[in-house]
Amino acid sequence: MDDILITGNDSHEIASLKAFLDATFNIKDLGYAHYFLGIEILHTPIGLLITQRKFIMDLLKEYACLQAPSVICPLNNSIKLKPDEGPLLPNSTIYRRLIGQLNFLVHNRRDIAFSVQHLSQFMQQPRDPHMTAALHVLHYLKGTPTLGVFPNRTPSFDLLAYYDVDWASCPHSRKSVSGFVIFLGNTLIS
Repeated sequence: MDDILITGNDSHEIASLKAFLDATFNIKDLGYAHYFLGIEILHTPIGLLITQRKFIMDLLKEYACLQAPSVICPLNNSIKLKPDEGPLLPNSTIYRRLIGQLNFLVHNRRDIAFSVQHLSQFMQQPRDPHMTAALHVLHYLKGTPTLGVFPNRTPSFDLLAYYDVDWASCPHSRKSVSGFVIFLGNTLIS
């Protein structure tokens, strides 16, 4: 077994579980989590800030985007990507790897969720315009590396959901493009 994270609102139950695990596996308690599986956790009096700043900086370095200018939108709205337009990438593995890495970021960076989902549609035969758009997402992340999710300690358990649907808007598949956001109190959960 490697690293585990134990969380809950009953400190007695957590202590009991840690004692059981220690008796069974001889564990080491490192205290509150600060960095876990590439996710940075900052404890504040009103909640937690969960980011992936280091992961983003590593991505920018890996794809040589540290010196590139940052942009304010994850996707360029003036470009319409098509599955069969532009030259094929000579090495499609690089594109697929980048999209997989961006997909890992989506859990804490909901602002890039639509962009990553859209770029994932072109993983079968990625082309130059698709890679350019994926690098554009990295340029966006360069300007916003510390954004993340902020689960706060408000006592509200109101469940709020919003959605938007653009019926049959994809010109290639005629499928609908939709989006949603769900809050539990003031905390974004999905």
